[in-house]
Amino acid sequence: MSTDGRDDGLDIDIDTLLKESARVAAEFDAAESGADQYEANQHDLQDRQALRRVAGLSTELQDISEAEYRQLRLEKVVLVGVWTEGTSLDAENSMKELAALAETAGSEVLEALIQRRDKADPSTFIGSGKVVELRQAVVATGADTVVCDGELSPAQLRSLEDKVKVKVIDRTALILDIFAQHAKSREGKAQVELAQMTYLLPRLRGWGDSLSRQAGGIGGRGPGETKIETDRRRINDKMAKLRKEIKEMKTSRDTKRQERRRHNIPSVAIAGYTNAGKSSLMNRLTGAGVLVENALFATLDPTVRKATSSDGRVYTLSDTVGFVRHLPHQLVEAFKSTLEEVSEADLIVHVVDGSHPDPMEQIRAVREVINDIGGGEITEIIAINKADVAAPEVMMQLLREESNSFAFSARTGFGIDTLIKAIESSLPRPRVEITATIPFNRGDIVSAIHERGEIISEDYSGEGTIIHAMVDGAIAEKISRLN
Repeated sequence: MSTDGRDDGLDIDIDTLLKESARVAAEFDAAESGADQYEANQHDLQDRQALRRVAGLSTELQDISEAEYRQLRLEKVVLVGVWTEGTSLDAENSMKELAALAETAGSEVLEALIQRRDKADPSTFIGSGKVVELRQAVVATGADTVVCDGELSPAQLRSLEDKVKVKVIDRTALILDIFAQHAKSREGKAQVELAQMTYLLPRLRGWGDSLSRQAGGIGGRGPGETKIETDRRRINDKMAKLRKEIKEMKTSRDTKRQERRRHNIPSVAIAGYTNAGKSSLMNRLTGAGVLVENALFATLDPTVRKATSSDGRVYTLSDTVGFVRHLPHQLVEAFKSTLEEVSEADLIVHVVDGSHPDPMEQIRAVREVINDIGGGEITEIIAINKADVAAPEVMMQLLREESNSFAFSARTGFGIDTLIKAIESSLPRPRVEITATIPFNRGDIVSAIHERGEIISEDYSGEGTIIHAMVDGAIAEKISRLN
């Protein structure tokens, strides 16, 4: 009862109802997003309730994640490249790869132009005469986008766009867009968004009044931020938040990896150029059911599966993101936690497309990235895929030049057994030799020896299982404690 004589039961009911509504909403969020996302969702909910945006009064970006280069809408494109080194065949292969990237992003390639120069023009990427020719090609074909085979500086991007009068993007933005389309997991989406933000930040542009100073204070006492400065600040804040989220997700991945290392379980990483057949090989070896598609960067999220060798040893196989020549450094940096599956593996199975016009260039590009992430000293097997359609002379050249190389076909199964034997023989071997009688009530130790050790002989007596084997230090220590 209140002081003025009214019943407060109604207030109590409303409070109870509000609490119950919040609880149900929280349970719904947890069921939809998973328990690990619940706390983040609650913070987002509080943020949304803390401030209300008044329509028509904001001069800032509606949503940083909806940056202009994310909405490329590449319906009709003209490709342009600068050939600075190598042979004409190298330049043509690079343009063919750019065309494949553009088509993967959902566009139609209408024409491609290449200019031979010592170096790219610092102002417009291609020479002034070629810019006129490019503009004519755009008008003639009705293209709405120009894609450059290289990473353009912000100045080159603006200058070329002003002259050709249509949207201009570079190879990096194109690859980032493909990654954005294919990212499925929470971690993958965060990594792609961080890479996009890193790329966008130095390329922010303003138009007209958006570059002018906003009034500060009630009476405009001093200069405030320009719109472009506000956008930069918001992007930096978003990048900091993404880095924090990725770091938290990395902790979970590191924990799983450390658990496998603690049990001395060997790890094998399947790496290689995009669309070389890594996921197909993974499915052949483990039946993992990984998405297989004739498209660039179809697989972004790593898949780790358990495998067992012919002699009973357990190891893991990891299918990783594909590489490409000139892989944007923003992606390498953002995907560092994912790429650690490669850099911390015991063995790398480097899958190569034997039917590609220049497989040696693919091998070089992949090894460059592996070296960048610290995996250059790891044992490597070259697995040459598509032996059923590749030219025999190309296959023989690869087998001759790469000492630890094997030909196979993920589609037909040819050479798979030989490749499996090569993988098993390259796995790290247990180093401690033991001969011991394991009591029958310690079947866990016998099982561990079979999974992680190498059995030389095995017999039985009245006291237990007599095993002569090569094992790792952890198992040897367990056996020593039995005596």
